Amino acid sequence: MAVLRQLPRWAWIGGGVLAFIAGIVNAAGYLGFRHQAITNLTGSTTLLGASLGLADGPEAVHWGLSVAAFVFGALLSGLIVQQQTLKLGRRYGVALVLESLLLFAAVPLLHANDSAGIYLASIGIGLQNGMASTYSGMVFRTTHVSGMFTDLGIYIGQRMRGLPVDALRVGVCLLVVTCFTLGGTAGALLFRSMGERALLVPAALTGLCGMGYGIYRQYTLSRGTAGAD
Repeated sequence: MAVLRQLPRWAWIGGGVLAFIAGIVNAAGYLGFRHQAITNLTGSTTLLGASLGLADGPEAVHWGLSVAAFVFGALLSGLIVQQQTLKLGRRYGVALVLESLLLFAAVPLLHANDSAGIYLASIGIGLQNGMASTYSGMVFRTTHVSGMFTDLGIYIGQRMRGLPVDALRVGVCLLVVTCFTLGGTAGALLFRSMGERALLVPAALTGLCGMGYGIYRQYTLSRGTAGAD
């Protein structure tokens, strides 16, 4: 028997689009001059530790700045959105427009093989990841999928034992994993024809999402139909 909860339509759409955007950014970063994943910190933290262990100062500085940039983006999310609970009415539009500007600013730097572009993109992605936090006690992340795959494996095992399964969580995991994968595919195709300028696409998409959310927010609030926590 599944545990039934609901997620508002705007959150489904937004979550899918943001996961798609993150997939593009990550693919572009991986295929770029540093071959670096941008949307998660597991690999970056491992390489930071390895650089410290090998006493490779320049690499340690680079990976340290990459991690710090992502955390700084999450810090900005805390300052802008201010709440962890996913709810219509929060300042997501401001956060998305700022992410868009950061990605746009990163493009010429990446095209010039300047690592500063990676740091700007990392700030933007950290901002996005911090923005989509929790809904009804459920963690809702859009920039990495390790936890999503872990949860899916757990739920499959629980279902095989006849235990209750959180249908909403399963749906969110499938949404994020699918859209992130499609974003990676799109990112590779874009990079093949555009190089590091492929980031112009997610930059434009986040800007459009930010403005679209702002319009939808005002429309919904004016009708008194804002979503609940």
